[in-house]
Amino acid sequence: MIIVISGPSGVGKGTVVSKLLKLDKKLVRSITCTTRKPRKGEKDGRDYYFLTTEEFFKRVKEKRLAEFAFVHGNYYGTPKENLEKAQTDEEDVILQIDVQGAKKIKNSYPDALLIFLLPPSMEVLEKRLAKRGTETEEEKENRLKRAEEEIEERVFYDYIVVNDDLDATVNEIYEIIKEERKKRSSG
Repeated sequence: MIIVISGPSGVGKGTVVSKLLKLDKKLVRSITCTTRKPRKGEKDGRDYYFLTTEEFFKRVKEKRLAEFAFVHGNYYGTPKENLEKAQTDEEDVILQIDVQGAKKIKNSYPDALLIFLLPPSMEVLEKRLAKRGTETEEEKENRLKRAEEEIEERVFYDYIVVNDDLDATVNEIYEIIKEERKKRSSG
């Protein structure tokens, strides 16, 4: 199963995905390609595949990306090989991608499970972004503006989960995944 988790910057996608991966060994994370520079502590091949713009577009031209989008001034894309490997290994692959990418995945993989992670409020999201401290004030404002646009797209998703309490959020998403596995194995 392909599981897409989307939501605005600062909503906690990375933290939720990390906790889900620890809960279930059948879940694997698809590592995204990006042209953005690594943040402090991020490692190439673990957090993202950090590529030059030329390397990124070489993969696009070779049709090696299942989806790609330009978000917050950088390109991001999902390698097809991640999805194919997970299906071959009978694993469920989690994609942590934006709304544009989620729509492209759903078009190419209609059985993909789409989950939108919603902040409890815009004020909470703003505080989380400020606490993260990885963006300039202008970047933070752009991310908040984009967040409002992304939240409007939540109707496109199979499930919407509010990330108010981290453990409750992880448990809710994990229950959704287990329920979807049951449905798909019996159907």
